[in-house]
Amino acid sequence: MAATPPLDLPPPAYEAWAKGEVAHWREQVLKPAGPLARSARRVQQRINRAIPEKVHATVTEIMQRMTRTILTGSDLVSGPPLRGASLAQRDARALQLIQDYRKIAAVEGGVAGAGGFWLALADFPALITIKIRLLFDLAGAYGHDGEAFAERLYILHLFQLAFSSAEHRAAVFHGLEGWEGREHPADFAHFDWRSFQQEYRDYIDLAKLAQLIPVIGAPVGAVVNWRLLDRLGETAMNGYRMRWLDRA
Repeated sequence: MAATPPLDLPPPAYEAWAKGEVAHWREQVLKPAGPLARSARRVQQRINRAIPEKVHATVTEIMQRMTRTILTGSDLVSGPPLRGASLAQRDARALQLIQDYRKIAAVEGGVAGAGGFWLALADFPALITIKIRLLFDLAGAYGHDGEAFAERLYILHLFQLAFSSAEHRAAVFHGLEGWEGREHPADFAHFDWRSFQQEYRDYIDLAKLAQLIPVIGAPVGAVVNWRLLDRLGETAMNGYRMRWLDRA
């Protein structure tokens, strides 16, 4: 996670601190890829070009169906949005949620890593579900109704922002700026599912491959899942802070 929030500050001072955090986060999100990241990206792109188009289409369809099912599920909203709370109180709630979900993801990754290839493979959809549930709970912590389609679309964009290459991240981020003042699609008809699944898969592939190795799979799975949830939590907190500050 980023800097520890000074939760004891009065609301105006806390929001000023949060504004600085969002500015720093924005700078990091829009930062161009470094040499190492560019090299890894080129390797992944060569692998993608070697994979038959039929395989890409199948993976895209599977991930699209799975993610749509998760995002349109009626059991993802755990309660009404938090009302009447300050940004500091919302951040405190968000930090607790992230801590709880990191533990769940770490346990799930450790069990999957210890179970061999097929169980590690099953970690892929299970981890997506954990991530999406965290995002729904964070939406509620910041006062947003996860039942609304526009909010589900925002959740999907936060997911993308957390797990994309530097080139793609910039486009996703600019799509989130000024979210409250823009009109949004009424459905997922025009969402680019191919880019969504490929960016996500490319982002986690190298980290998750070691989970398939006997003996070290369990600790690697636990650590990787913890870090992936940590990254998602930081992205979501700053995304919702940005919306809060835009309305202030």
